[in-house]
Amino acid sequence: MSGHSKWATTKHKKAVIDAKRGKLFAKLVKNIEVAARTGGGDPEGNPTLEDAMQKARKNSVPADNIERARKRGSGEEAGGAEWQTIMYEGYAPGGVAMLVECLTDNRNRAASDVRTAVNRNGGNMGDAGSVSYLFTRKGIVIVPKENTTEDDVTLAVVEAGGEEIRDLGEYFEVVSEAGDLVDVRTALQEAGIEYDSADTNWLPSVEVPLDAETAAKVLRVVDALEDADDVQNVFTNADFPAEVLAER
Repeated sequence: MSGHSKWATTKHKKAVIDAKRGKLFAKLVKNIEVAARTGGGDPEGNPTLEDAMQKARKNSVPADNIERARKRGSGEEAGGAEWQTIMYEGYAPGGVAMLVECLTDNRNRAASDVRTAVNRNGGNMGDAGSVSYLFTRKGIVIVPKENTTEDDVTLAVVEAGGEEIRDLGEYFEVVSEAGDLVDVRTALQEAGIEYDSADTNWLPSVEVPLDAETAAKVLRVVDALEDADDVQNVFTNADFPAEVLAER
């Protein structure tokens, strides 16, 4: 998982200083709407909503935007869209497998945008099931290292379902089964340990090591996909060279 960890570090740092902040805001606001619609508009009774709101706050989304999204999702305010989650599968250059997670109110637009981004950048779309077997759904909690240690984090999460603690440089990454995510983040809260985000992600079972040239091609596909309005996340099984990620 070394490649995943390097990429996780880069993505986390990139999100904090993302120049395309407007797109990032839009994606975070969508997550709030969907969480509120699915589990209700009270963050205290809806851990997924609480996490979505916390992630938005951490990324400097204005409080008014967060509250309006919560109200739209819960039905307290008109204007919420009928968001659907759709997963597309495909390949980037170098045989790298990709899962593209979309949250959209227009399936045709999402499919067209994803296909265009992949095909124009040297990738290929795949059929349902063509690459998803290479990934496992996991809970991921990102914990800043400031004021805590790996031992503190381990003690807090071990009985709640934490499977592995990874060192991402400035952060710890706590991996669990997807169904244990709420228990893990609750255990961290109860131990007084702050976390930056708590999400479910698709982690690869096997990674593909890349040279610098191929890595650059894969990143072009990923960037093009992440620029699409309906794309929420792109997951790959690429093991990117450290020198390539250092330039991000």
